Amino acid sequence: MRIGYARVSTDDQNLDLQLAALKAAGCDHVFTDQGISGAKFCRPGLERAMAALSQGDTLVVWRLDRLGRSLSKLIELVDDLGAKCIQFASLTESIDTTSPGGTLLFHIMAALAQFERSLIGERTRAGMLAAKARGQHVGRRRSMSESECLEARRLLTDHSTDVVAQHFEVHPRTLLRSVRRYALDAQ
Repeated sequence: MRIGYARVSTDDQNLDLQLAALKAAGCDHVFTDQGISGAKFCRPGLERAMAALSQGDTLVVWRLDRLGRSLSKLIELVDDLGAKCIQFASLTESIDTTSPGGTLLFHIMAALAQFERSLIGERTRAGMLAAKARGQHVGRRRSMSESECLEARRLLTDHSTDVVAQHFEVHPRTLLRSVRRYALDAQ
């Protein structure tokens, strides 16, 4: 039996392309996850697909990244399937572990995908360092500006932390952290 699995990361994405490809590939049953990241391997649809598989079956996905993004987890999952005499196929990459060549191709494609993710992370970190070197703020926008912190500091002399935090629509801990940060920056 061929068991299909399809996944999209967000609720507004569409599964139709994957479902049509899995049906055309002869899948007897297709399990899906919608709005769930590929970084997680605990997904209801994937768990149902895994439970439906038996010896001699094949798990079929439209593309390798639909199954998951972690190289080590992908290899572990496909190895676990192999230990149970269950095959794996990815339609887009033409991976089919029923042959040694298909198994080799799976490992090569998974390694390339991991390499690409590493390069993206490296470029992102380099860009953030360059922005910092130019004096640009990197990361989430601060909750309070410097002028707001100065005003909050003045207000704290006559009012409670909770009242001042409510005035600036921030949590009291955020207020105190922001005021301290700007006090340290001023020194």
